[in-house]
Amino acid sequence: MAQTPRPPPASAVATSPSIDSPDMRRAGRDLLSLALIDARNHTLHLLSLYEQAIGETMQVHAGPDVVPPLWLAGHIGWFAEWWIGRNTQRAFGNDCPARPTRLAAIEPGADDWWRTAPIVPMPPMSQMPPMSPGQHGIADLPDLAHTKAYMLETLESTLELLEKAAETDAGLYFYRLALFHEDLRGEQLVVMAQTLGLPLGVEHPPIAVMREPLLLPATRWELGLPDSGFAFAQERVAHRVDVPEFEIDAQPVTWSQFIEFVDDGGYDRQELWHAEGWRWLAAQVEGRRGPRHVEQIGVARNGSGGSVLQQRFGATVRAAGHHSAVHLSWWEADAWARWAGRRIATEVEWEIAAHTAARRGFRWADVYEWTAGTLQPWPGYQADPWSAGTAFDPAKAFGKARVLRGASFATRARLRSPRRRSFALPERDDGFFGFRTCAL
Repeated sequence: MAQTPRPPPASAVATSPSIDSPDMRRAGRDLLSLALIDARNHTLHLLSLYEQAIGETMQVHAGPDVVPPLWLAGHIGWFAEWWIGRNTQRAFGNDCPARPTRLAAIEPGADDWWRTAPIVPMPPMSQMPPMSPGQHGIADLPDLAHTKAYMLETLESTLELLEKAAETDAGLYFYRLALFHEDLRGEQLVVMAQTLGLPLGVEHPPIAVMREPLLLPATRWELGLPDSGFAFAQERVAHRVDVPEFEIDAQPVTWSQFIEFVDDGGYDRQELWHAEGWRWLAAQVEGRRGPRHVEQIGVARNGSGGSVLQQRFGATVRAAGHHSAVHLSWWEADAWARWAGRRIATEVEWEIAAHTAARRGFRWADVYEWTAGTLQPWPGYQADPWSAGTAFDPAKAFGKARVLRGASFATRARLRSPRRRSFALPERDDGFFGFRTCAL
């Protein structure tokens, strides 16, 4: 395979701050080109951190929440080539058929290596790529150098085709998709590093002071994204809903608040748990008495406050009490809300507060936040051509998954939109998931 030149360093594109803005959903060719280079640089940087941590072979203990990082890197390049370079009907955008006519791959073995994962977990649907059971193993994958060469060659092909793409939503649809897909996969690499205990040098940002809950008036609110620009299937179509007055937390539930639930026997009180949540809790190995990655949690002996020791990228650290509680399943969030005499915020309440109450202290973007209810299609729902029938298909999750709003500290800024609608099954806790509540 021919080696292509390495894209310019990230500093070369940092002069255009708009490439890391949610406005990238409507970006034209020039900004998309810079952003795609930036995304690939970020992926390569994360791969270099993995290489330093576990070696060039990228061998990890794959489990329910982990796919081989070497496969994931190759899949990023494959995904862009599958839907852009090889897709003869890419100009149709969102109206492209789910199975368009395709050209041959740059790399003859690409489909065998990167179309499906060698080990298939139960994916957090908000983050994992579409996949189905593969027939090959980790040992069958190309080495790191070969994978990087493929990633660079597919990037070059994508950028060349982008130069000729029509400056329309349809013409740019798959290029925007490739960008956000890579950003999501990059965040997945960070989540997997936390799961595996790998030191990536990722730091949590400082958290602002605590604020009292906010009272917001009744309103008629427009949910969903307009027809222009890029959107995932579950984010369309725009429609209006009536929302009564509500009181909502100004920040996600903190460790100090969650400690009180643990100290009050929250993990032993069946009456606080949804029936399915109690069954999930009972199935946890060695009995669960705190969120995932927590080694110790409880009120200090002298009564002067709580303490949380947690694993963070391979190191045991003491979590600050005012930081958001993280790595929580929806079941744990629901149990805490019942214990506190409150309820998990709905997604429309969350969105209204994010848009209208920022100046009053509403804070988000350090953890993804579970919301009440299950994922449901909005009026006018239409499947994405690329996700229909796959594990990423929202239709498979309707009535089962829970909606996640916001973003985490590991999310690229261009994906941090108050209107972004992610989702995951309620038992997921590997992601940087937290929650906030409303008054009953």
